[in-house]
Amino acid sequence: MSRVLVGVASAMAALCILVSLRYSRSVESASQVLAHAVYFTLNESTPETRQQLVDACQSYLSGHDGTVFFATGTRATDKTRDVNDTDFDVSLHIYFRDEAAHDAYQEHPRHAEFIEKMSSNWKTVRVFDAWVRTGP
Repeated sequence: MSRVLVGVASAMAALCILVSLRYSRSVESASQVLAHAVYFTLNESTPETRQQLVDACQSYLSGHDGTVFFATGTRATDKTRDVNDTDFDVSLHIYFRDEAAHDAYQEHPRHAEFIEKMSSNWKTVRVFDAWVRTGP
């Protein structure tokens, strides 16, 4: 149940950030976007390997057509409430304007190259996809 809660909480937090920053006019006028959240647990979790994965996410996974929000970073280790899922090292959050943009991203050569170069240090990868509202 804790993993479900962290997925919902992460999606809600990212949505709040997205709306409050008014990231782009396309998001302001959209009624729904596809939120793609990925949580990586590493085989070897060190500050260096976590930063390598964050840098690789930024290099390979940002800037794809149809992306309306992109963020990646490391787990907030100071957040240790009972409801916090601490079973990951790095998270990735991408909001796509529609399903077609998400599907194109999944098939893009940069996405495949990211997986090829980085997956050897992945212990687990959890993906949460959700349709989220971006406006009233």
